[in-house]
Amino acid sequence: MNNTSWTPSPEDNLLGLTDNALINEYEAKGLTNAELFVFQLDTETAISATLLKEIHKIGFGVLYDWAGDWRTTQISVGQLEPPQPNQIIQLMYQFIDNLNYKISIAKTKNEHIDTLIYSHYEFIRIHPFNNGNGRTGRILMNWVALKFGYKPLELYHREGESRKMYINAMKDADKGNFSSLESLIVKELTTF
Repeated sequence: MNNTSWTPSPEDNLLGLTDNALINEYEAKGLTNAELFVFQLDTETAISATLLKEIHKIGFGVLYDWAGDWRTTQISVGQLEPPQPNQIIQLMYQFIDNLNYKISIAKTKNEHIDTLIYSHYEFIRIHPFNNGNGRTGRILMNWVALKFGYKPLELYHREGESRKMYINAMKDADKGNFSSLESLIVKELTTF
């Protein structure tokens, strides 16, 4: 089963919404607010667990009580088996330390691209939240892009061929081949 676009059942949302279009609308509004929050941060602000949880809470908190909390259940995402919930805190702190270090030493465009790949792929691999990891991971990647002076990237549209290309790029990355993900990032990478 491919759970990459999984959304909790209606009884799981705080507003009791049953219309998927309305749920998607609330999620889209929340994510827009999360993006605005990130875009207003000083680019010198270090990435932290607290800020990542805040971004997720802003994005999904109107609908879900688990928003902004690390995942406590085991899930599967396509072919990927994310780490066990009891590993998330340690993995996230290691990831954040590594990411802040990579940001601090990245000087060339290739180093920026490597850091963008790392920020997105490693976050998705850990899958720290119950849901919304891909969307939160893109916001994180875009925050890193802003830190380097690049415009935000979209990577894919929710429907259509670009989503398939993105999913295939992530599957390749699961096997250690990051060239497809790199191509998607490079294609969109532009400075202000």
